[in-house]
Amino acid sequence: MLAAGLMIASCGEKKETNATEPVATESNEEVETTEVAEVETPNIVGVAVGNENFSTLVAAVKAADLVETLSGDGPFTVFAPTNDAFAKLPEGTINTLLKPESKATLTGILTYHVVAGKFMAADVVAAIKANNGTFTANTVQGEKISLMMDGNNVVIKDAKGGKSVIIMTDVPASNGVIHAIDTVIMPKG
Repeated sequence: MLAAGLMIASCGEKKETNATEPVATESNEEVETTEVAEVETPNIVGVAVGNENFSTLVAAVKAADLVETLSGDGPFTVFAPTNDAFAKLPEGTINTLLKPESKATLTGILTYHVVAGKFMAADVVAAIKANNGTFTANTVQGEKISLMMDGNNVVIKDAKGGKSVIIMTDVPASNGVIHAIDTVIMPKG
């Protein structure tokens, strides 16, 4: 029974190794030591690529040639539309936006989802409360978004009056943070 318990307990352990080398002990036995590899958090693009819920966003970022920008030092806060958010757009919109001739429009839409600086969910909520219920932020695209509370949810209001709810918060990246949203937000221009 004890052996079974130890086997089960050891199955749950996670080990990462990148090198082993024998070490001599006092009894002249060789024992292998393990160096643990330090795991670095990927940047915003790497996080999005690694999450199947952002595959449409990743395709759009590539089509707009924003991979290098969003892989830069930052920090950035990205309000990232999920695949379901993109699916809410009128039929054919995504295919049209992914065409080379739509690159400027697509770039404007995507950079409208990015704010310079790293704003964790608690920072956003505090800013909303400190600004009488609405916090306005400048996007990398140049236009503003307004963030407000609706019950326990943070809602983003875009330049056209559309709204999106933040559905997942504080996804860490080496150059900022991602908050997933349920609707694509649109700039005026």
